[in-house]
Amino acid sequence: MGNVIHSEVSIETEEQAPSENIKRSLVKTISWRAVGTITTVAISYIITGTMALAFSIGGIELVSKMVLYFFHERAWEKIKWGK
Repeated sequence: MGNVIHSEVSIETEEQAPSENIKRSLVKTISWRAVGTITTVAISYIITGTMALAFSIGGIELVSKMVLYFFHERAWEKIKWGK
């Protein structure tokens, strides 16, 4: 007969569910913003044709969206829905 593959399924209760710590949220925030800001600078340069303006736009976008993302992640950490 054929081989039977057994897999273990772990079901965590709300009390056992791991919580994401602040350091992890910060690292995720920074890495995601790096990708987003590089994209913003590139698009800004294509549209404006000026590197100084593109980096200005990217700098503003970097700081504002990093702060917003961090607080967005921390707020979602408190929501039990979907965990």
